[in-house]
Amino acid sequence: MISFTVMAITFGVVFLAELPDKTALAGLMLGTRYRASYVFAGVAAAFAVHVALAIAAGSVLTLLPQRLVQAVVGVLFLAGALVLLLRKSGDDEENIKPPADQSFWKVSGAGFMLILVAEFGDLTQIMTANLAARYDNPVSVGIGAVLALWSVAAIGILGGRTLMKYVPLRLITKVAAALMLALAGFSLYEAITG
Repeated sequence: MISFTVMAITFGVVFLAELPDKTALAGLMLGTRYRASYVFAGVAAAFAVHVALAIAAGSVLTLLPQRLVQAVVGVLFLAGALVLLLRKSGDDEENIKPPADQSFWKVSGAGFMLILVAEFGDLTQIMTANLAARYDNPVSVGIGAVLALWSVAAIGILGGRTLMKYVPLRLITKVAAALMLALAGFSLYEAITG
């Protein structure tokens, strides 16, 4: 059964955690050099693969005792918040080597490989697995996470520069960290009282 509440929570957590990440910058760089639709196709496919892997990992976690899962999820959310708060702004800058030609397969393949490698084991993939374990609703978590990641990719590819003029990256990072701290507190409270 699909839960719009779980989808919305997942979307918010993943969107805010991914927005200040290197992926938005990578999408922005590729999007300024190549056809946006080609870049988005590759990036979107890579994110779908990452979410599927995260959902599978989170589903395995649901087989463990609920109190243990809540404690682990709480600690991981806390770690995610600390990563966001302690990360230096220069950590997200990477050199991206663009593909040699402008064909769909070359450009989308470059976007796919870039995201596949750069995002493996990334904070948002871990958060998606945590949310899948927390809510035991893999479809809703998967839809929310994919939509959030695709939204960040589209923003990065189409309008990253404009957004960053109006919304400071530091503010986005602090809001994402605060949301993760709240989820960590809630999960740890459930682990202790459950």
